[in-house]
Amino acid sequence: MISDTDLYNVMCAMMPLYFAMLVAYGSVKWCKMFSPDQCSGINRFVAVFAVPVLSFHFISMNNPYEMDTKFIVADTVSKLLVLLLLCLWVVFFPNGSFDWLITLFSVATLPNTLVMGIPLLQAMYGEFTQSLMVQLLVLQCIIWYTLLLFLFEYRAATLLIHRQFPGPTAASITKFEVDGDVISLDGHDMPLRTESETDDHGRIRVRIRRSISSAPESNSSIGNAAIVTPRPSNLSNADIFSINTPLHAHDGGDVPAGSSPHLSGYASSDAYSLQPTPRASNFNEMETGTPVWGRSPVAAGRVCRQSSPAAMVVWESPGKCVGDERPGCKDITMSDKEISFRDSTKVPMTGEAADSKDTVASNQKMPHAFVMMRLILVVVGRKLSRNPNTYSSVLGLLWSLISFKWNMEMPSLIKASVKIISDAGLGMAMFSLGLFMALQPRIIACGTKRAVMGMVIRFLCGPLVMSASSIVIGLRHDRLHTAIVQAALPQGIVPFIFAREYGLHPDILSTGVIFGMLVSLPITLLYYIFLGI
Repeated sequence: MISDTDLYNVMCAMMPLYFAMLVAYGSVKWCKMFSPDQCSGINRFVAVFAVPVLSFHFISMNNPYEMDTKFIVADTVSKLLVLLLLCLWVVFFPNGSFDWLITLFSVATLPNTLVMGIPLLQAMYGEFTQSLMVQLLVLQCIIWYTLLLFLFEYRAATLLIHRQFPGPTAASITKFEVDGDVISLDGHDMPLRTESETDDHGRIRVRIRRSISSAPESNSSIGNAAIVTPRPSNLSNADIFSINTPLHAHDGGDVPAGSSPHLSGYASSDAYSLQPTPRASNFNEMETGTPVWGRSPVAAGRVCRQSSPAAMVVWESPGKCVGDERPGCKDITMSDKEISFRDSTKVPMTGEAADSKDTVASNQKMPHAFVMMRLILVVVGRKLSRNPNTYSSVLGLLWSLISFKWNMEMPSLIKASVKIISDAGLGMAMFSLGLFMALQPRIIACGTKRAVMGMVIRFLCGPLVMSASSIVIGLRHDRLHTAIVQAALPQGIVPFIFAREYGLHPDILSTGVIFGMLVSLPITLLYYIFLGI
């Protein structure tokens, strides 16, 4: 039976974290003490230093030779079971979607183990839970986040191939070469271009590179697809903090040539933080009334440019350009019969059959599985090499293996240096979340229906699957209760960062992080009381 003292101890452990989050929220929302740029700097410090050093601290102190095998197997089985059920849904049900498989897997199986799990479970069930949470943290950083990143890059690679090599052509691709500056196949941070070579046997070798030209006058045509440079942005890095933030134009002057593409807050290729960074926008450009670069909806037409550095491009039909030679117009020829957008939506030509989209999809072929696997592994490796948490987890695990094998103590100089930053890690992580909450127009960004769906999956379905797998594996008593409560922790931050970067349901993951953090304490307390009866 849970006593009042037990509940008080849990509240004493958690309220300081919520206090840090509330202080940050109030300092921005009500007191206006921090500007958006300053918030970005704080978030970057948390992502690059505070949280990685905190991870290293906990992992290096954990004895890897005393791993709880049953606990780890139960957690692994629960995640694999969720993934299996989602795969069966995608394969056998007509409404199954690979995009939703990624999102639902993130929501159901990847909680905030480091920031919330360690202090909460220690207060509930004792010191032994810290070792269990650290073990799950290592698996999350090294295995499950890597798997999630693999799924995102597979989706991005599929969309890229659909756009650049529609139909059966893609089946002839035997090799991909990726330039060293390409760190994602998504192409949101910088549009990608492909260059292909075909040998005498019809085999295609493809080189993927970033679009290097920023001038509107430079565009290239590769195969059937026209690769064009995005228009210069009239937004600064501090203008966009969520997909719900209105677009603000700068007041003064033209935008210089070579500016970054259109910006959106949901992107971060460099830092795994909550700060906004530039990427190509997911906004519907047609709604803004601004002409943008794109594929021509006509078989033959003209591209008309303005002469200013911030030139914009409009597509015109051949009839509008005949007999009207405007400065800066040049002829183009397009063999495509449809316009392709980033979300793979196909807009058929006027008079085209309504089922053309289904026909194109049915004719789409993909390269050999080994070719695709090699491409994705190369890009995933580059992404992981830019993630500070990768280094902190690997280095922490290596040091723990060495220190507990030969009973070595970390030198006092290094230990004190790590401790001074890691001590601030938990508080700064919650402070960063408070800043992020204050910068959002709405706490529930995805709408009530999807928010309820996400909360049910996060706080009900996830713990149910975890409890079933734990009971089958043989966990009992406090270890079983620990497994269930940790599955009911709020949404992890890293899955949201990935969703924001790849433009895949970031509003749902954002709601899971913010609203889930607010309701997680009463929900986990209910689990704690119910399991203690």
